[in-house]
Amino acid sequence: MTHARDAAAFAIRAHAAQFRRHTGEPYWLHLAQVAGLVEAFDGSSAAIATAWLHDVLEDQRHAEEDLFRTFSAPIIDAVLLLSDLEDGNRKERKAATRSRLSRAPGWVQTIKVCDLLSNAPSIKSFETTFWGECFRPEAAALLDVLAAADQRPVRLLRDILDAP
Repeated sequence: MTHARDAAAFAIRAHAAQFRRHTGEPYWLHLAQVAGLVEAFDGSSAAIATAWLHDVLEDQRHAEEDLFRTFSAPIIDAVLLLSDLEDGNRKERKAATRSRLSRAPGWVQTIKVCDLLSNAPSIKSFETTFWGECFRPEAAALLDVLAAADQRPVRLLRDILDAP
């Protein structure tokens, strides 16, 4: 679990000044939740480490050089697959995300499902318009292409997406 512990420490440092929009909680609590979900469904050290690091490139570009210097190629490749770095309007960016992740290994797809599973309840509670117009349909479309993901978190997320 050395990779996972190193990734947790790295992610907590990188996101130290970032807080959740709706709750004001430290952002790293989201990362810990995603890592915990991934551990429950996958358990590999590389997957747990990647779960901790999945938002570093999107949210903390200043940490990119350290990320590349610190972690192995498989973890870096997975973080890159999970990072929405494309340009364009929302529709174009989400299409690029679906395309990129549809080709990702199953363990990387599972991390993305766990990320969505972690985000869904707060978005559903605090951003009802965004939930209905963006998050819910985009998450459902993404699930349609994540065929290699572990189906246990997929079912949990579908239950949330389908609930009134």
